[in-house]
Amino acid sequence: MRRPTEALDLDSLVEAKRRLDLAISVCLPARDEEATVGAIVAGVREQLVDGTGLVDEVVVVDDGSVDATAALARAAGARVVRADETLADLPSGSGKGNALWKSLYACDGDLLCWLDADIRNFDPHFVTRLVAPLLTTPDVALVKGFYRRPLAGEPSGGGRVTELMARPALSYLFPTLTRFVQPLAGEYAGRRVVLESIPFVEGWGVEIGMLIDVASRFGVHAVAQVDLGVREHRNRPLVELGPQAMAVLVTVLRRAGIDCCDPPFRTDLVRFDDGLGMEQVAVEVRERPPMITVPAYAAKFGREQTA
Repeated sequence: MRRPTEALDLDSLVEAKRRLDLAISVCLPARDEEATVGAIVAGVREQLVDGTGLVDEVVVVDDGSVDATAALARAAGARVVRADETLADLPSGSGKGNALWKSLYACDGDLLCWLDADIRNFDPHFVTRLVAPLLTTPDVALVKGFYRRPLAGEPSGGGRVTELMARPALSYLFPTLTRFVQPLAGEYAGRRVVLESIPFVEGWGVEIGMLIDVASRFGVHAVAQVDLGVREHRNRPLVELGPQAMAVLVTVLRRAGIDCCDPPFRTDLVRFDDGLGMEQVAVEVRERPPMITVPAYAAKFGREQTA
């Protein structure tokens, strides 16, 4: 594993991009993020698209928003596509990972940089630090961001699913990946030729699945991590974290060769409400195949249909 730092200034990154003849897409999967999505898009467009030309496009994949997310993203300069209208002839899917998978088709860049749309303290260095290793180190395939996550006045109290599920699971089943500070980080960048060759978990297991799959297929050395500083975002209540944790658990177990889901595309989290009534919460655990196997994608990007 490599841990590159900001060794090059912005002008050098732009020159490296020009020399390598690469296009860069910044993509935000978003659902009901009207409070923050516009500022993120505007920051990328003003400083990295119009300002320097480092980034070629900003794409927002709107995953069923019922608020003004799409309108505000478009007004700020993003190209907005709807997840349900992208590759609409394929079986329907759901979840963040499904939106990310479809973004491979929607975006045009050779390098894709994904950002969560709920970042409250976005700065363009989130993008420049993520793409720098891809522009300067040929054997890097995927770059994960890491950061400190404040919660309730504590400087690093965020990341509860990471601490209680992802880190223990990796420590026991994939110890070579324990070096990654934020395995569930929603800020990362990768090469299209790598991302199109791996499956995508449709739900919340997408990040840890991608980390394991890229490291398994291309080697741990192909995954870098960079320090993004502090990340402030909308922290979810505990009741919403249980399904996320279960999606992470299922994804890690599957990649360790254990799959107890019956049928394999659905599982339920069983828990109790405040009145001690039992409830079952459906957790999305389906997976999309490598995008390279999708005929429409292969035709658009001139790829042979192999995984």
